[in-house]
Amino acid sequence: MKRLPIPDDVTGEEIDKDVRQELLSLPKTLADDVARNLVMVAKLLDEEPEEAYGYSRVALRLASRVPAVREAAGFAAYATGKYGEALAEFRAARRMSGSVELWPVMADCERGLGRPEKALAMAGEPEVQKLDRAGQVEMRLVAAGARRDMGQADAAVVTLQSSELASNAVQPWTARLRYAYADALLEVGREDEAREWFAKALEADQGGTTNASDRLAELDGVEFTDALEDADEDDIDADGIGEAGAAGKIEDETADVAPEAADVAESTAPEQRKASNGSDAAGSDEAATEGGAPAEAPREGRPEQG
Repeated sequence: MKRLPIPDDVTGEEIDKDVRQELLSLPKTLADDVARNLVMVAKLLDEEPEEAYGYSRVALRLASRVPAVREAAGFAAYATGKYGEALAEFRAARRMSGSVELWPVMADCERGLGRPEKALAMAGEPEVQKLDRAGQVEMRLVAAGARRDMGQADAAVVTLQSSELASNAVQPWTARLRYAYADALLEVGREDEAREWFAKALEADQGGTTNASDRLAELDGVEFTDALEDADEDDIDADGIGEAGAAGKIEDETADVAPEAADVAESTAPEQRKASNGSDAAGSDEAATEGGAPAEAPREGRPEQG
């Protein structure tokens, strides 16, 4: 079995105690190995999902009968857009553990597979009532997303209206819930209300989980420019002087040249001037051929929940 490199400072002790409890069914050396791979999955999942997926496959080959391993494999597949594979892993983890906490993400996998009707049906199943408050909010987000997938934008707005949305308290899900509501409002043409809710989302988004600030700027007509691109367009030189400014500076310096220097220039032999002009022309031709191709402009894999 091909193993992936794991830094020495990753010991496996970093994992949640509940996961560590599940690994006690394995021989200690194997349990430590699996734990270290699971730590790598957690570390890389948000920023490097493809790499996280690789570590999840190693853990899965080592301990496929451990629910936490199947769950980690599911989230890694989900993050890379492998929704069928993710759904299969989540189902396996649920069968092993009996937990319903994966129900919302399972429904979102149905959305990713192009089956919003199935996701919406799952939102009405008894399992939803067994979810904690956070899980129920997630399920609401998925259901609203399914409505939008089906072209039912007004129904999506209604789906998101809840006591959690109305609350002024900031919870881990608050920013995403407000953002989804603002986005749904915008889709049905309620722009003023959408702007208000994007602002509320930004206010609650302490961890930067949404791009509410960008959406607000877009609604306000604010455009951001790339300072480096502007510098290229102005042809800024090393001294910070643009092409036009440089030309002006040269003219000013020329005007200050002493008269005797000008007299010396007038006394230059015609053949010397001719040779100089030929050199200048060659230099101009060479400069005309210089230039580079413009740099190509530098695309939340998983379906947005809501």
